[in-house]
Amino acid sequence: MIQAYIFDWGDTLMVDFPEAQGKMCHWLKVAAVDGAQEALAVLSKTAKIYAATGAADSTEQEIKLAFERAELSQFISGYFCQENVGFTKGSAEFMPTILSRINHPLNSIVMVGDNIEKDIKPALSAGIQAIWFAPDLNTGKCLNNENGEFKSIKHLLALCH
Repeated sequence: MIQAYIFDWGDTLMVDFPEAQGKMCHWLKVAAVDGAQEALAVLSKTAKIYAATGAADSTEQEIKLAFERAELSQFISGYFCQENVGFTKGSAEFMPTILSRINHPLNSIVMVGDNIEKDIKPALSAGIQAIWFAPDLNTGKCLNNENGEFKSIKHLLALCH
């Protein structure tokens, strides 16, 4: 049984608008990814939900503020970023540090993210399950998953089934 989900932030739970500059909490417009609010509402009933981001210029409080603006913060049990983890996302220490803090058995944790190199591979290396969020999978993205190490989904609501 899954006890904890760790979600990537940009383009997994919240839209990363390419034209926006600066910290997301200060953007004129913020938006949840389609299905994020509904999926988190369901998943948070039986598991803890965490956000892990590579946004090096945002503090934990600024990340939380962005989640509040998108009406997602009520589902999140904790936020992990370079400021409070002490390592950059994708580094060998980032995911193990998060896992030591959330204190759930490794076989009960799932990482969900849109980037194979920064989300999926570090999760697998740390010994947890990974789900690649790939809404545009049919548009030519390469799925490098010959061994079936991870699952892929096109919509966040697929996590609820």
